[in-house]
Amino acid sequence: MVEQSEVISEDEAALYDRQIRLWGLDAQKRLHAARVLVIGMRGLGAEVVKNVVLAGVKSITLLDHSQVTKEDACSQFLVHRSEIGKNRAESSLEKTQKLNPMVNVKALPDEASEKPDDFFLQFSVICATCCSSELLQRLDNLCFKNNIKFFAGDVFGYYGFMFSDLGQHEYAEEVLKKLEPSTDVDEQGESCSPPTKKKKVDDKETVVVKKSVTFCRLQNALEFDWSSSDAKTLKKTPNTYFIFLLSFIKQMGRRPAIESKEEDKNKLQAIRQETLEQMKINPDTLQEEIFNHCFAEVGPVCAIVGGVLAQEIIKAVSHKDQPHNNFFFYNGMDGSGLVDCIGATTEK
Repeated sequence: MVEQSEVISEDEAALYDRQIRLWGLDAQKRLHAARVLVIGMRGLGAEVVKNVVLAGVKSITLLDHSQVTKEDACSQFLVHRSEIGKNRAESSLEKTQKLNPMVNVKALPDEASEKPDDFFLQFSVICATCCSSELLQRLDNLCFKNNIKFFAGDVFGYYGFMFSDLGQHEYAEEVLKKLEPSTDVDEQGESCSPPTKKKKVDDKETVVVKKSVTFCRLQNALEFDWSSSDAKTLKKTPNTYFIFLLSFIKQMGRRPAIESKEEDKNKLQAIRQETLEQMKINPDTLQEEIFNHCFAEVGPVCAIVGGVLAQEIIKAVSHKDQPHNNFFFYNGMDGSGLVDCIGATTEK
């Protein structure tokens, strides 16, 4: 779905002045035309919504069928503690709208998996947070077929990740222009004097270069043959924890919970063992500390992963700068982040 640039009013130009100076008027117009759907209004979803709304998109729809919980008080800043038991999307509407009155904000208290395909086709960007692997794969395939930019992410305690699939994506990137030293030439065009002495500090000019990158489907990433990877590659990717945790959600029909921490920890370890055997991976390659720190949502982790997710949405919509292809992992235990491509991709 290709969005057409829209006219920006004087009030909007004043509000987005700093952004326009940063990434240009054309990029802001593309943002102004974007219709975004955010699924899942837990702490991670709230961070994504905040940043995307402030960027100045045309509209944003909050979709979540669940209720506000006590746990939300730790990371979901768009709802008030007095709203525990109420719908999470509807409770997030008022504060979201106050962030930017010029963005059309809508909340739907519906189950995303029960929505028909036609519902999703009205959006130019879909960001699914804290969803099952089945729903993520369904949405990714649907977005790919209809040229919709797809993003996904989740946070489990101190760990978080994001995924993006932009299909065949073109973007503009500023690169330094190499300046050739000047020389004096004679009538035949041959050099007759040594090059002019270089200045201590060269003038640096930039040129805009158009590039493109091809993303792979989420299904390909989840079915990646890890047995073909060496130990160094496996250690680089943080424990492939998202595979075990998504498998837990699929089998248990819920997320790991603090109330049943010991039981869930044992279940996660069993799933890990089964998965590693299927992948033909040596269990010693991956550490087990994840199972002690993957419960609830940690606010700072939501802020970091949500900030990266929102940044990638803005980059994708504006077609400015190289996007992350295709995963970003964050480990809150040591404060490290990693961009990794899992699955086939080509660049040119």
